[in-house]
This record gives sequence, structure tokens and C-alpha cells, in this order.
Amino acid sequence: MPRQPAHITLPDGRTLAAALEAHNKWLRGDEDGVRANLADADLAGAYLAGAYLVGANLVRADLVRADLAGAD
Repeated sequence: MPRQPAHITLPDGRTLAAALEAHNKWLRGDEDGVRANLADADLAGAYLAGAYLVGANLVRADLVRADLAGAD
């Protein structure tokens, strides 16, 4: 069963869901948006289908078995 973004904690303490929401705001140019920093994150088995990850920092992120269907 894939790991849901709301249940994945990133190295900075935020949930993956919160980071993706802030990243989408950043991509839209919203003032309170923040580029997603997913560096070194354990995203193995994460459900990221349809996620818009353009511009996100994914350096050394573990994406083994992550569901990236339709993700950009």
C-alpha cells in the first residue's frame, strides 16, 4: 500500500502534503509559496501520482517504489 503524503514527515519536520501544497503555491507565484526541498527525504513507496514536482529539490531523495504515475 502506498504511503500517503499526509503521513510522511520530511527532514525539516513538515509533512510531504504541506510541502507539496506550499510548492504548488510557489509555482503559481503566490507570496506564501515555498519551493519544495525534498533533498534526503525518505519517499520510498510514497503516493505521488499526479504531483507537480517541477523545480522541487529531489537531490538524494529515496523514490524507490514511489508511485509517480502522471507526475511532472
